[in-house]
Amino acid sequence: MAEAGAGGGGLLSGGSERRCRARLAAAAAGGAAGAAAAAVLVPLCSVRGRPALLFTLRSRRLGGPHSGDVSFPGGRRDPADGDAVATALRETREELGLALAAGSVWGQLRPLPDRQGQLVAPVVANLGHLEDLTLTPNPDEVEEVFTLPLAHLLREENQGYTHFRTAGRYGYTLPVFLNGPHKVWGLTAIVTELTLELLAPGRYRRKTHVPARSPSARFLQGSSA
Repeated sequence: MAEAGAGGGGLLSGGSERRCRARLAAAAAGGAAGAAAAAVLVPLCSVRGRPALLFTLRSRRLGGPHSGDVSFPGGRRDPADGDAVATALRETREELGLALAAGSVWGQLRPLPDRQGQLVAPVVANLGHLEDLTLTPNPDEVEEVFTLPLAHLLREENQGYTHFRTAGRYGYTLPVFLNGPHKVWGLTAIVTELTLELLAPGRYRRKTHVPARSPSARFLQGSSA
């Protein structure tokens, strides 16, 4: 499993967790959680004592537009799933062979539109020390698992932006995270940006505007940084 960067401080400390849980709960109480057709797990973890995010590279066996993309574990909601948290935990178990307790979940970021305009709910959870876990990625769904330290993601030299035009004029800007094993872009980059904003509000300020619904069929299809 690939790793990049170093550092991270107390972003996953008990105090940080309590603050983030309270903020996510307040957003959910205000109706920010909403109904979503799919969910992803945003897997915080610690790698050799350094706070990090875990990403997957989707298997090329899947085919279609998501094949080979950097992503978080996740997928569409099943009728048997009670809520977005259940969807995210089930998909993580199916993709990585990792069964997480509900207590590891901190809360839910606001839903975001995918390429088809359907809402995806990002569910933030802390996996704990990655060295203590055994991951068994499903090769039919996951080609690679890698982590990026939060300190790496917070450095400006690793942050890029793609500007999109609609109808011949500026439309919107989306983030890209660079200089790791793989470029993080699209919906995964947006969720990463919102997660950094949650974890480090004093160190990270979002520079992009994410529409509530996709402004065009090209939304989240990515581009070069």
